[in-house]
Amino acid sequence: MSSSRRRPEWAGRNYTLLTGAAVITNLGSHGALIATTFAVLQAGGSVGDVGLVAAARTLPLVLFLLIGGAIADRIPRHHVMVAANALNCVSQAVFAVLVLTGHPQLWQMMLLTALCGTGTAFFNPAAEGMLLASVSGKQANRAFAVFRMAMNGAGVGGAALGGAMVAFLGPGWVLAADAAAFAAAGALRAFLDVGHIADRAPGGGLWADLRDGWVEFRSRPWLWSIVLQFSVVVAVVGAAEAVYGPLVALEQLGGAAPWGLALAFFGLGTIGGAVLMMLWKPRRLLLVGTLCVFPLALPAAGLAVPLPVWALCAVMFVSGTAIEVFGVSWMTTMHQEIPEEKFSRVSAYDWFGSVSMLPLATAVAGPVESMIGRTSALWGCAGLVIVVTAAVLLVPDVRHMTRKTSPTAKPVPVPV
Repeated sequence: MSSSRRRPEWAGRNYTLLTGAAVITNLGSHGALIATTFAVLQAGGSVGDVGLVAAARTLPLVLFLLIGGAIADRIPRHHVMVAANALNCVSQAVFAVLVLTGHPQLWQMMLLTALCGTGTAFFNPAAEGMLLASVSGKQANRAFAVFRMAMNGAGVGGAALGGAMVAFLGPGWVLAADAAAFAAAGALRAFLDVGHIADRAPGGGLWADLRDGWVEFRSRPWLWSIVLQFSVVVAVVGAAEAVYGPLVALEQLGGAAPWGLALAFFGLGTIGGAVLMMLWKPRRLLLVGTLCVFPLALPAAGLAVPLPVWALCAVMFVSGTAIEVFGVSWMTTMHQEIPEEKFSRVSAYDWFGSVSMLPLATAVAGPVESMIGRTSALWGCAGLVIVVTAAVLLVPDVRHMTRKTSPTAKPVPVPV
């Protein structure tokens, strides 16, 4: 029996390669996030230094995402993805060597994480556009759920393994494993087939493409309102989990391994949410998805208490399940509402808006803690998630957007 017959109808060659590469990447990157924080602390860094390194990773996202999205809609997306993976591989490998051979300087860690963030800025719009173009409209909900389940399942293993490796081997080896994962994933993505995607019509240049993407973005209230919501949600959740979370774990929960376990339970929750979305197709996509953003306030609140490890793991599981319902609903909505030839540009505006405040939030996390205390800062993070999520429910399109039997965008033939 041929491999194409063993796969579901919606799981074509590109979809399978993308899923396999995402699994490999997530195994490495989730552990590397933990390793980076503890590499800074191991080198004698303060909470402010942790925030600066986290900001150095996210600042290039804000600077280069829009350009990355425009480029990915002009040239074969898999070329952009492979080049980005190569940059990530090199930057993480150098970071690993510095950590393993001595005490890296703060500026070195910031520079290398900035290079990694630059690769991510070009990779994300291309990858999301490639995935959206690799799935047929009829089975989009299930395909996205399976993809996210596989990706997040790898995140569970990566977080748990990364936390354990940091505790027993040190952060340098985790960073080295992440570099190897980028190399392997890039090799898989080199085999993606874009021959089935129609050639792009000649445009007016990069800036004209960016304007076209902006017109598409601003004309849809449901799109820009949720992106604005997530500019706040991602910022405060990022500050809570990238800066405050590891410090709470180090000082009150027992170190890197318990924090890695808590992140692993978040990943388990996302798997549960993906399984749920394989079986459930809510008619009001964005209403259901937005209601499921409220539980993202729980981890920050749990760290503020702080909850014991088992209770924090339970909170992380619930929030992971809820955000995965949002994630699948969001991708399904994007797939049915956005034309294929603009996938990457609109995705870039989505990513840009969502992460635009993250560098600032992580950079000021330390000073905010000094001014009002870590507990008050964490309660503030939780409160902001609730306020902005309640506000976006006032947008009519968010409440009334419904699933369509056939997407507005013409399905793209998927190679098998």
